[in-house]
Amino acid sequence: MRMNLALAGTLALAVVGLFSARTRAAEGPYQLVKDIQIGGEGGWDYLNVDSEAKRLYVSHATKVVVIDTASNEVVGEIADTPGVHGAVAAPSLGRVFTSNGRGNTASIVDARTLKTIGTVETPANPDFIMFEPKQKEVYTFNGGGKSATVIDAASGKVVATIPLGGKPEAGVSDGAGRVFVNVENLNTIAVIDVATHAVVATWPIAPGEDAAGLAIDTKNHRLFIGAHNSLMLMMDSTTGKVTAQVPIGAGVDATWFDPGTAYAFSSCGDGTITIAHEDSPDKLVVVQALKTERGARTMALDSSTHRIYVAAARYEPPPDGAPPNARPQIVPNSMHLLVYGIEGR
Repeated sequence: MRMNLALAGTLALAVVGLFSARTRAAEGPYQLVKDIQIGGEGGWDYLNVDSEAKRLYVSHATKVVVIDTASNEVVGEIADTPGVHGAVAAPSLGRVFTSNGRGNTASIVDARTLKTIGTVETPANPDFIMFEPKQKEVYTFNGGGKSATVIDAASGKVVATIPLGGKPEAGVSDGAGRVFVNVENLNTIAVIDVATHAVVATWPIAPGEDAAGLAIDTKNHRLFIGAHNSLMLMMDSTTGKVTAQVPIGAGVDATWFDPGTAYAFSSCGDGTITIAHEDSPDKLVVVQALKTERGARTMALDSSTHRIYVAAARYEPPPDGAPPNARPQIVPNSMHLLVYGIEGR
Protein backbone atom coordinates (compact mmCIF):
# COMPACT_ATOMS: atom_id res chain seq x y z
CA MET A 1 0.00 0.00 0.00
CA ARG A 2 2.82 2.42 0.78
CA MET A 3 4.37 1.77 -2.61
CA ASN A 4 1.02 2.38 -4.33
CA LEU A 5 0.51 5.63 -2.42
CA ALA A 6 4.03 6.72 -3.28
CA LEU A 7 3.46 5.87 -6.91
CA ALA A 8 0.18 7.74 -6.90
CA GLY A 9 1.87 10.75 -5.38
CA THR A 10 4.63 10.64 -7.95
CA LEU A 11 2.10 10.42 -10.79
CA ALA A 12 0.09 13.29 -9.37
CA LEU A 13 3.18 15.45 -9.17
CA ALA A 14 4.12 14.48 -12.73
CA VAL A 15 0.65 15.47 -14.00
CA VAL A 16 0.82 18.78 -12.15
CA GLY A 17 4.30 19.40 -13.51
CA LEU A 18 3.21 18.59 -17.06
CA PHE A 19 0.15 20.82 -16.74
CA SER A 20 2.29 23.66 -15.38
CA ALA A 21 4.82 23.25 -18.19
CA ARG A 22 2.07 23.34 -20.80
CA THR A 23 0.49 26.39 -19.15
CA ARG A 24 3.82 28.23 -19.18
CA ALA A 25 4.40 27.21 -22.80
CA ALA A 26 0.93 28.41 -23.81
CA GLU A 27 1.49 31.76 -22.07
CA GLY A 28 5.15 32.28 -22.90
CA PRO A 29 6.98 35.48 -23.85
CA TYR A 30 5.02 36.35 -27.04
CA GLN A 31 1.65 38.12 -27.05
CA LEU A 32 -0.61 39.54 -29.78
CA VAL A 33 0.08 43.26 -30.19
CA LYS A 34 -1.59 44.17 -33.50
CA ASP A 35 -3.94 42.88 -36.19
CA ILE A 36 -3.32 44.51 -39.58
CA GLN A 37 -6.12 44.23 -42.13
CA ILE A 38 -5.03 43.58 -45.73
CA GLY A 39 -8.19 42.36 -47.51
CA GLY A 40 -8.36 41.51 -51.19
CA GLU A 41 -8.71 38.07 -52.70
CA GLY A 42 -6.37 35.14 -53.19
CA GLY A 43 -3.83 33.34 -51.08
CA TRP A 44 -0.34 34.17 -49.90
CA ASP A 45 3.05 32.64 -49.31
CA TYR A 46 6.30 34.02 -47.89
CA LEU A 47 6.75 37.19 -45.85
CA ASN A 48 10.02 39.11 -45.46
CA VAL A 49 11.09 42.12 -43.38
CA ASP A 50 13.61 44.77 -44.39
CA SER A 51 14.46 45.99 -40.87
CA GLU A 52 16.58 48.91 -42.06
CA ALA A 53 13.79 50.34 -44.24
CA LYS A 54 11.03 49.33 -41.79
CA ARG A 55 9.23 47.51 -44.57
CA LEU A 56 7.39 44.20 -44.56
CA TYR A 57 6.78 42.48 -47.91
CA VAL A 58 3.77 40.15 -48.05
CA SER A 59 3.12 38.03 -51.15
CA HIS A 60 -0.58 38.08 -52.03
CA ALA A 61 -1.93 36.37 -55.19
CA THR A 62 -0.55 38.51 -58.06
CA LYS A 63 0.96 41.34 -56.05
CA VAL A 64 3.18 42.08 -53.05
CA VAL A 65 1.64 44.15 -50.27
CA VAL A 66 4.09 46.55 -48.59
CA ILE A 67 3.61 47.44 -44.91
CA ASP A 68 5.36 50.09 -42.84
CA THR A 69 6.42 48.26 -39.67
CA ALA A 70 6.66 51.51 -37.70
CA SER A 71 3.04 52.53 -38.33
CA ASN A 72 1.62 49.04 -39.05
CA GLU A 73 -0.07 50.42 -42.16
CA VAL A 74 -0.21 49.28 -45.78
CA VAL A 75 1.85 51.83 -47.74
CA GLY A 76 1.93 50.37 -51.24
CA GLU A 77 2.11 47.33 -53.45
CA ILE A 78 4.26 45.74 -56.12
CA ALA A 79 2.02 44.82 -59.05
CA ASP A 80 2.22 42.28 -61.87
CA THR A 81 3.82 39.42 -59.98
CA PRO A 82 1.77 36.40 -61.18
CA GLY A 83 1.62 33.63 -58.60
CA VAL A 84 4.12 35.44 -56.39
CA HIS A 85 5.76 33.34 -53.70
CA GLY A 86 8.08 35.83 -52.05
CA ALA A 87 9.82 39.19 -52.12
CA VAL A 88 13.22 40.05 -50.69
CA ALA A 89 15.14 43.33 -50.40
CA ALA A 90 18.70 44.01 -51.50
CA PRO A 91 19.14 47.01 -49.16
CA SER A 92 22.49 48.27 -50.39
CA LEU A 93 21.17 48.43 -53.97
CA GLY A 94 17.75 49.93 -53.29
CA ARG A 95 16.04 47.00 -54.97
CA VAL A 96 13.45 44.36 -54.20
CA PHE A 97 13.25 41.02 -56.02
CA THR A 98 10.15 38.83 -56.32
CA SER A 99 9.68 35.19 -57.33
CA ASN A 100 6.71 34.83 -59.67
CA GLY A 101 5.69 31.18 -59.65
CA ARG A 102 3.14 31.28 -62.47
CA GLY A 103 5.27 33.56 -64.63
CA ASN A 104 8.51 31.59 -64.27
CA THR A 105 10.23 34.91 -63.68
CA ALA A 106 11.79 37.07 -61.01
CA SER A 107 10.90 40.77 -60.95
CA ILE A 108 13.46 43.49 -60.20
CA VAL A 109 11.76 46.37 -58.40
CA ASP A 110 12.81 49.87 -57.36
CA ALA A 111 12.44 49.84 -53.56
CA ARG A 112 11.53 53.54 -53.42
CA THR A 113 8.85 53.70 -56.13
CA LEU A 114 7.81 50.00 -56.02
CA LYS A 115 7.87 50.00 -59.83
CA THR A 116 9.21 47.01 -61.77
CA ILE A 117 12.40 47.88 -63.65
CA GLY A 118 13.13 44.44 -65.12
CA THR A 119 12.32 40.74 -65.17
CA VAL A 120 14.52 37.66 -65.24
CA GLU A 121 13.47 34.31 -66.66
CA THR A 122 13.86 31.26 -64.41
CA PRO A 123 13.11 27.53 -64.61
CA ALA A 124 9.63 26.35 -63.62
CA ASN A 125 7.94 27.69 -60.49
CA PRO A 126 10.45 29.95 -58.74
CA ASP A 127 9.34 29.63 -55.12
CA PHE A 128 11.54 30.71 -52.19
CA ILE A 129 13.75 33.75 -52.86
CA MET A 130 16.70 35.10 -50.84
CA PHE A 131 19.51 37.65 -50.99
CA GLU A 132 23.08 36.40 -50.49
CA PRO A 133 25.11 39.31 -49.04
CA LYS A 134 28.68 38.14 -49.67
CA GLN A 135 28.39 37.99 -53.46
CA LYS A 136 25.38 40.35 -53.58
CA GLU A 137 23.36 37.79 -55.48
CA VAL A 138 19.72 36.74 -55.41
CA TYR A 139 18.76 33.06 -55.36
CA THR A 140 15.40 31.75 -56.55
CA PHE A 141 14.72 28.14 -55.63
CA ASN A 142 12.69 26.64 -58.44
CA GLY A 143 10.24 23.93 -57.35
CA GLY A 144 9.36 22.66 -60.81
CA GLY A 145 12.85 23.18 -62.18
CA LYS A 146 14.54 21.36 -59.25
CA SER A 147 17.22 24.02 -59.29
CA ALA A 148 18.44 27.39 -58.02
CA THR A 149 18.77 30.43 -60.26
CA VAL A 150 21.50 32.86 -59.20
CA ILE A 151 21.04 36.49 -60.25
CA ASP A 152 23.60 39.26 -59.93
CA ALA A 153 21.61 41.83 -57.94
CA ALA A 154 23.33 44.85 -59.51
CA SER A 155 23.16 43.86 -63.18
CA GLY A 156 20.04 41.70 -63.06
CA LYS A 157 21.80 39.01 -65.09
CA VAL A 158 21.64 35.28 -64.42
CA VAL A 159 25.11 34.09 -63.43
CA ALA A 160 24.36 30.43 -62.69
CA THR A 161 21.70 27.73 -62.62
CA ILE A 162 22.44 25.12 -59.96
CA PRO A 163 20.81 21.66 -60.28
CA LEU A 164 19.53 20.36 -56.93
CA GLY A 165 18.10 16.97 -57.92
CA GLY A 166 14.82 17.54 -56.10
CA LYS A 167 12.25 20.12 -55.02
CA PRO A 168 13.89 22.98 -53.08
CA GLU A 169 12.12 24.89 -50.34
CA ALA A 170 13.62 27.53 -48.00
CA GLY A 171 17.25 28.63 -48.11
CA VAL A 172 19.59 30.66 -45.90
CA SER A 173 23.07 32.16 -46.17
CA ASP A 174 25.77 32.04 -43.52
CA GLY A 175 27.19 35.29 -44.93
CA ALA A 176 30.62 33.69 -45.18
CA GLY A 177 30.44 31.74 -48.40
CA ARG A 178 27.75 29.08 -48.10
CA VAL A 179 24.04 28.85 -48.86
CA PHE A 180 21.93 26.05 -47.37
CA VAL A 181 18.63 24.88 -48.87
CA ASN A 182 16.05 22.26 -47.92
CA VAL A 183 15.48 19.72 -50.70
CA GLU A 184 12.05 18.72 -49.52
CA ASN A 185 11.35 15.47 -51.34
CA LEU A 186 14.86 14.09 -50.74
CA ASN A 187 14.91 14.84 -46.98
CA THR A 188 18.26 16.59 -47.31
CA ILE A 189 20.04 19.91 -46.95
CA ALA A 190 22.07 20.94 -50.01
CA VAL A 191 25.13 23.06 -49.25
CA ILE A 192 26.11 25.52 -51.99
CA ASP A 193 29.47 27.27 -52.35
CA VAL A 194 28.62 30.85 -53.36
CA ALA A 195 31.91 31.41 -55.18
CA THR A 196 31.68 28.37 -57.47
CA HIS A 197 27.86 28.08 -57.49
CA ALA A 198 28.17 24.33 -56.90
CA VAL A 199 26.66 21.92 -54.39
CA VAL A 200 29.56 20.86 -52.17
CA ALA A 201 27.72 18.70 -49.62
CA THR A 202 24.39 16.97 -49.10
CA TRP A 203 23.23 16.21 -45.56
CA PRO A 204 20.31 13.99 -44.47
CA ILE A 205 17.91 15.58 -42.01
CA ALA A 206 16.80 12.34 -40.29
CA PRO A 207 14.80 12.01 -38.13
CA GLY A 208 13.15 14.91 -39.96
CA GLU A 209 11.05 14.40 -43.11
CA ASP A 210 9.79 16.78 -45.84
CA ALA A 211 11.50 19.92 -44.56
CA ALA A 212 9.97 23.31 -45.38
CA GLY A 213 11.26 26.13 -43.15
CA LEU A 214 14.93 26.88 -42.60
CA ALA A 215 16.79 29.40 -40.42
CA ILE A 216 20.35 29.93 -39.22
CA ASP A 217 22.30 31.02 -36.15
CA THR A 218 25.54 32.23 -37.72
CA LYS A 219 27.26 32.78 -34.36
CA ASN A 220 26.88 29.20 -33.13
CA HIS A 221 26.81 27.62 -36.61
CA ARG A 222 23.37 26.08 -36.22
CA LEU A 223 20.58 25.49 -38.73
CA PHE A 224 16.94 25.23 -37.64
CA ILE A 225 14.80 23.00 -39.84
CA GLY A 226 11.00 22.84 -39.81
CA ALA A 227 9.95 19.37 -40.96
CA HIS A 228 6.49 18.08 -41.90
CA ASN A 229 6.70 15.13 -39.53
CA SER A 230 6.13 17.72 -36.78
CA LEU A 231 9.72 18.31 -35.76
CA MET A 232 12.03 21.29 -35.47
CA LEU A 233 15.62 20.11 -35.84
CA MET A 234 18.83 21.87 -34.89
CA MET A 235 21.80 20.97 -37.13
CA ASP A 236 25.49 21.86 -37.04
CA SER A 237 26.03 23.98 -40.17
CA THR A 238 29.67 22.92 -40.40
CA THR A 239 29.17 19.14 -40.24
CA GLY A 240 25.50 18.41 -40.96
CA LYS A 241 25.03 16.64 -37.64
CA VAL A 242 21.58 16.96 -36.04
CA THR A 243 22.27 18.07 -32.46
CA ALA A 244 18.74 18.54 -31.04
CA GLN A 245 15.05 18.33 -31.89
CA VAL A 246 11.70 19.44 -30.46
CA PRO A 247 8.08 18.68 -31.44
CA ILE A 248 6.06 21.26 -33.39
CA GLY A 249 2.56 21.46 -34.89
CA ALA A 250 1.23 20.06 -38.16
CA GLY A 251 1.70 21.70 -41.55
CA VAL A 252 4.88 23.69 -40.90
CA ASP A 253 5.94 26.21 -43.53
CA ALA A 254 8.18 28.96 -42.11
CA THR A 255 11.06 28.76 -39.62
CA TRP A 256 13.06 31.74 -38.30
CA PHE A 257 15.80 32.37 -35.74
CA ASP A 258 16.31 35.58 -33.75
CA PRO A 259 19.99 36.08 -32.79
CA GLY A 260 19.05 38.72 -30.22
CA THR A 261 16.91 36.37 -28.12
CA ALA A 262 18.11 32.92 -29.28
CA TYR A 263 14.48 32.00 -30.03
CA ALA A 264 13.67 29.76 -33.01
CA PHE A 265 10.15 29.81 -34.45
CA SER A 266 8.20 27.35 -36.61
CA SER A 267 4.74 28.42 -37.85
CA CYS A 268 2.25 25.71 -38.76
CA GLY A 269 -1.02 25.48 -40.66
CA ASP A 270 -2.77 23.95 -37.65
CA GLY A 271 -2.75 27.41 -36.07
CA THR A 272 0.31 27.16 -33.83
CA ILE A 273 3.79 28.62 -33.64
CA THR A 274 6.33 26.64 -31.65
CA ILE A 275 8.90 28.91 -30.02
CA ALA A 276 12.06 27.17 -28.81
CA HIS A 277 15.12 28.59 -27.10
CA GLU A 278 18.64 27.60 -28.08
CA ASP A 279 19.95 26.98 -24.57
CA SER A 280 23.25 25.77 -26.02
CA PRO A 281 24.49 24.51 -29.40
CA ASP A 282 23.27 21.06 -28.35
CA LYS A 283 20.10 21.94 -26.45
CA LEU A 284 16.79 23.26 -27.79
CA VAL A 285 13.92 23.87 -25.34
CA VAL A 286 10.30 24.75 -26.16
CA VAL A 287 9.25 27.89 -24.28
CA GLN A 288 5.86 28.57 -25.89
CA ALA A 289 3.14 26.95 -27.96
CA LEU A 290 1.65 30.13 -29.40
CA LYS A 291 -1.93 29.80 -30.67
CA THR A 292 -2.57 31.75 -33.89
CA GLU A 293 -5.28 30.94 -36.47
CA ARG A 294 -6.05 28.02 -38.75
CA GLY A 295 -3.97 28.21 -41.94
CA ALA A 296 -1.50 30.76 -40.50
CA ARG A 297 1.53 28.87 -41.74
CA THR A 298 3.85 31.61 -43.03
CA MET A 299 5.67 34.14 -40.94
CA ALA A 300 8.41 36.77 -40.92
CA LEU A 301 10.70 37.97 -38.13
CA ASP A 302 11.91 41.53 -37.58
CA SER A 303 15.10 40.89 -35.64
CA SER A 304 15.45 44.59 -34.73
CA THR A 305 12.16 44.62 -32.77
CA HIS A 306 11.86 40.85 -32.15
CA ARG A 307 8.32 40.96 -33.55
CA ILE A 308 6.88 38.20 -35.72
CA TYR A 309 4.28 38.71 -38.44
CA VAL A 310 1.89 35.91 -39.38
CA ALA A 311 -0.47 35.87 -42.39
CA ALA A 312 -3.99 34.55 -41.81
CA ALA A 313 -7.55 34.66 -43.15
CA ARG A 314 -11.05 33.36 -42.46
CA TYR A 315 -12.37 30.37 -44.41
CA GLU A 316 -15.74 29.37 -45.82
CA PRO A 317 -17.33 26.24 -44.32
CA PRO A 318 -16.69 23.20 -46.54
CA PRO A 319 -19.51 22.38 -48.99
CA ASP A 320 -21.52 19.22 -48.47
CA GLY A 321 -19.70 16.17 -49.79
CA ALA A 322 -16.28 17.85 -49.92
CA PRO A 323 -13.35 15.46 -49.32
CA PRO A 324 -11.59 15.87 -45.94
CA ASN A 325 -8.37 17.14 -47.57
CA ALA A 326 -10.08 19.66 -49.88
CA ARG A 327 -8.47 23.11 -49.88
CA PRO A 328 -10.76 25.52 -48.01
CA GLN A 329 -12.01 28.69 -49.71
CA ILE A 330 -10.85 32.00 -48.26
CA VAL A 331 -13.55 34.49 -47.29
CA PRO A 332 -13.02 37.52 -49.57
CA ASN A 333 -11.31 40.53 -47.96
CA SER A 334 -10.51 38.56 -44.80
CA MET A 335 -6.71 38.36 -45.15
CA HIS A 336 -4.88 39.99 -42.26
CA LEU A 337 -1.58 39.93 -40.39
CA LEU A 338 -1.21 38.93 -36.77
CA VAL A 339 1.67 40.77 -35.10
CA TYR A 340 3.20 39.23 -31.98
CA GLY A 341 5.80 40.79 -29.72
CA ILE A 342 7.57 40.33 -26.42
CA GLU A 343 6.00 42.26 -23.56
CA GLY A 344 7.89 45.47 -22.90
CA ARG A 345 9.63 45.50 -26.31
